[in-house]
Amino acid sequence: MKACPSCKETVQQCMEKHSFAFAHLYNDEKAMDMHIHDCYEIYYSICGGKQFLIDNCFYDIHEGDIFLINQFESHYLSQIDSQKHERIVMSINPDYLKELSSQSTDLTRCFHFRASDMPHRMHLTSEEQNRFLYYIHKLSSTNGFGEDIMDRAAFLELMVFLNRAFNARCKNAGGAHITSAEKDQAVISHNAQVDAILSYINTHMQDDLSLDELSSHFYLSSSYICRIFKAATGTTINKYITAKRITLSKSLLSQGYSVNDACEACGFNDYSNYLKAFTKAVGISPRKYAQYNS
Repeated sequence: MKACPSCKETVQQCMEKHSFAFAHLYNDEKAMDMHIHDCYEIYYSICGGKQFLIDNCFYDIHEGDIFLINQFESHYLSQIDSQKHERIVMSINPDYLKELSSQSTDLTRCFHFRASDMPHRMHLTSEEQNRFLYYIHKLSSTNGFGEDIMDRAAFLELMVFLNRAFNARCKNAGGAHITSAEKDQAVISHNAQVDAILSYINTHMQDDLSLDELSSHFYLSSSYICRIFKAATGTTINKYITAKRITLSKSLLSQGYSVNDACEACGFNDYSNYLKAFTKAVGISPRKYAQYNS
């Protein structure tokens, strides 16, 4: 697999190919402004870089730090070393990773589980750093016959490795291995409810999706909905809805919809809120996005 030359191209390639892409970058590429993607992102610091901002939380960056970011979390590098900033950035299509998961192995967990003791960042040990770079080397070395299969195999090894490292830190933090059958059944029940909520949201983007409306539709309290949704997805329900509406808006604008029509079709009842949310997430206004992408 050939490494991409920029962050933007990794995002574009992973979504177009419905799989994943990565880049090995240095300080000669200008860092992106605050943004969200339609994909998961792995950011690994080899050296340089000073500070990362993820969902309004600042993280100092050290050599060997790895950040696991889901598609609803806004982020950007807020400070960068002037001398050198070397990193690996990987973009992953969420549907692709879900398809690769099994009932007993959820490869998306490291992107979504968010307890107070388990935020977005892990610091890899020296051995783990070498292992991570070994998998990246395997990906960058594949070519010729069977390249797609070898890429998939190396990627699977990498995701199992990262989730094992993540789970070990969860366990050490006291965080979250549910072992009793009773708790397992509760999780299954909660996940079924969240699946129903997600399905409803995704098919009613133009409608009122306030917490009160969802609470009334599902006969569940708003606080309960917020709690199970955050536990299952790693993000708040409002952030999810906004991210989905922005994604739909980008698609409509690329198809030639006017800004006002896209705003209405995506369920933004107030244009100023739409303008603010879109610009914050994408980095440019809807009108400029339509000009560049239609």
